[in-house]
Amino acid sequence: MALKSQSDVQNKAISIEMQTKDCSSDKKGNGNSSDFNPNKKWLFPFMLVTSLFFFWGFVHNLDPILIPHLRKAFSLTDLESSLIDSSVFIAYFAMALPAGYVTRKYGYKFGILIGLILFGIGSILFVPAANSLQYIYFLGALFVIACGLTFLETAANPYVTVLGPPETATKRLNFAQSFNGLAAFIAPTVVGPMILSGKNLTESEMANMSTAALESYLASEAASVKMPYLILGLIIFVVAVVFYFTNMPDVKDENSEGAEGSSFGAALKSMKLRWGIVAQFFYVGAQVCVGSFFIKMATTTAGLEEGTAAKYLGFYGLAFMLGRFAGTFLMQYIQPRKLLILYTIINIILTVLAITGTGMMVVYTLIAIAFFMSIMFPTIFSMGIDGLGNNTKIGSSLIVMSIVGGALLPPVLGVISDATGSIQMGYSVPLACFAVILLFAFNGHKANKA
Repeated sequence: MALKSQSDVQNKAISIEMQTKDCSSDKKGNGNSSDFNPNKKWLFPFMLVTSLFFFWGFVHNLDPILIPHLRKAFSLTDLESSLIDSSVFIAYFAMALPAGYVTRKYGYKFGILIGLILFGIGSILFVPAANSLQYIYFLGALFVIACGLTFLETAANPYVTVLGPPETATKRLNFAQSFNGLAAFIAPTVVGPMILSGKNLTESEMANMSTAALESYLASEAASVKMPYLILGLIIFVVAVVFYFTNMPDVKDENSEGAEGSSFGAALKSMKLRWGIVAQFFYVGAQVCVGSFFIKMATTTAGLEEGTAAKYLGFYGLAFMLGRFAGTFLMQYIQPRKLLILYTIINIILTVLAITGTGMMVVYTLIAIAFFMSIMFPTIFSMGIDGLGNNTKIGSSLIVMSIVGGALLPPVLGVISDATGSIQMGYSVPLACFAVILLFAFNGHKANKA
């Protein structure tokens, strides 16, 4: 989403943190582009792992397409349709620690394989879900996919950073991230029109249809997801087979073993971390709310057709990707905390405009919000774990788990939208989230109190 997903979680945080540490050393380099290239024995494995960033970004950015589609196919309220996000982000919360344990115990390759298998199974489960015409089965399939993505992100992010010379780790990770952003543009623009039929019947029109005609219409709407997800699942299984037969370098993380003196209690004594957990909870909630209901906002306020709205959702993803690169560049000249303050204030203003505006201005405003959201996750992440020392890994896990905000806050938006009859009023939820992030930016940088 987006986020997107997302879509855009721990990998960006690692990138910003490492870039801050390596900035001075990078400037001293000779600028030779060959410095980026991994060792030959790592090149093909690196390409395989990089492809994963595209795949999980791709499926994450289909969620905003699924929400309006399944809402129409099953006559859902906004609250009910928001459970699509909940089923995804609850899986991240539930599986983050198990995925980390499996990866540490059995290695990066094993963690990636488990993730790909779950990803593929969940995608193919969309076929029986569509055949059953039961909404709960779609949520179950999404949960399985998200469990797989949790394993992939837990394993792939650190693997990219260690799969090659340490001095070029930041360049490798930024390169891999670009494919995640590419997916945010391609998924809604290419696959979106395949899923969204553009047929929007009113309640009165559906009431006047015969039972057979109504069942045929609903079955046709539900069935449109089968082919895209079936193809995606088969591709993922092919990738899993390639991974299985590829000799992946047995790279060891020197800091993978628990550091002496580290504990959850000690980590939580840090005020920075406590602020970071809260801020990340509300940031991910804001990102998911804005992206997931983008199409409904576009169709409701600007009168766009679903297919056209999906194309604008692609520009939303493109803005998010461009904002990431622009923000990374600006951080060479502006302190990250100050840039976070500026971007958050801008997004508060933009969200107010999205709530009160009309027509295409709302659509363009949402795209602008995506641009200014792009730096928030990694900046909050790096500020939250700053100064934790031996507790850094624990703090990182806690902040990653706080993305459960993406599961809990969209239903709140749905409740407000259903109660007021206005999706725009529902966007008061991301507005409140940005206000919390602004408080973090002003207060969350203060010294740790251990």
